[in-house]
Amino acid sequence: MFDSQNSDATGTCPVHAPADHPKVKPAKVGILIANLGTPDATDYWSMRRYLNEFLSDKRVVDYSAWLWQPLLQLIILSKRPFSSGAAYRSIWNNEADESPLLTITKAQTAAIKDVMQQRHGDQVRVDFCMRYGNPSTKSKVREMVEAGCTKILFFPLYPHYAGATSATANDQFFRALMEEKWQPIARVVEPYFEEPAYIDALAKSIETAYANAETKPEKLVCSYHGVPERYLREGDPYHCQCQKTTRLLKERLGWSDTDIMTTFQSRFGPEEWLKPYTVNEVARLAEEDGVKNIAVCAPAFSADCIETLEEINEEIKESFEEAGGEHFTYIPCLNDDDAHIQALAGVIDRNLLGWIDQ
Repeated sequence: MFDSQNSDATGTCPVHAPADHPKVKPAKVGILIANLGTPDATDYWSMRRYLNEFLSDKRVVDYSAWLWQPLLQLIILSKRPFSSGAAYRSIWNNEADESPLLTITKAQTAAIKDVMQQRHGDQVRVDFCMRYGNPSTKSKVREMVEAGCTKILFFPLYPHYAGATSATANDQFFRALMEEKWQPIARVVEPYFEEPAYIDALAKSIETAYANAETKPEKLVCSYHGVPERYLREGDPYHCQCQKTTRLLKERLGWSDTDIMTTFQSRFGPEEWLKPYTVNEVARLAEEDGVKNIAVCAPAFSADCIETLEEINEEIKESFEEAGGEHFTYIPCLNDDDAHIQALAGVIDRNLLGWIDQ
């Protein structure tokens, strides 16, 4: 219990506490949205810091450190920051001097915050963090605790679970909690790859894109970020969840099996990754199947980023056109589209049950 007579904007003293007792801020529920991350800039050293943090994550590259780190530090990080920096510069938001992922995540957070405050008022605090780069997960957990959040709902914005995305975001969240003297109660949002509102939002974005296309696409390619095939054999459910999203999307659209397909992009390293590879499959569609018009969407990404704006809309598009394709339509991620925000808000509310009045 708290003493309402001994309270102000900084907090409230517990009942029967001495006059000099530190004031306790009103309890809130924190909603912390997480995405992959972004370099702070496109120069060599900014890119190197970001890539070093990303590629040193054992969830991302699980080779033995004695084998991987010399290769990473001496060879990969000597060259890759230049090429990655050039790729980021081709899509960089120069007006805000930040990556599109950061711009979009800010917009998503603002929209979710509006919805949550309309529904729950001052009971909640909404913010976002990045697994790699800034703002860090640790800094945002600290801010939430300082603001009086005694409970935190952690929401990795990955529709599908993968060790290299959802799990490593959760790892970093739990590491941040380890440093708190008084830990908040924590919940983690489960993947939402089959959430009806998410599938419906995806379907509406595709229907809009098809309606606006000058030439109707003959095939929709659902391109998901890839992972090594070995991860599937080791129990990672990512591949199965991606396949289910495509199936549910097909059923929602009322399409046949020949209208839509699942592929995987962003292969890295010498291992075999989940197949078919998007960059090869779009070329095969043009060369072998004579498909001239395709559309590509990226259901595994909640926000447009380097893998969609540069890899899909530049590299994969080029592969299709060089193989004889004529019309390539990239369908943007759901970003801060209202249907997407409402779907995410629904997932959040379900996970807040028992924590706040609804």
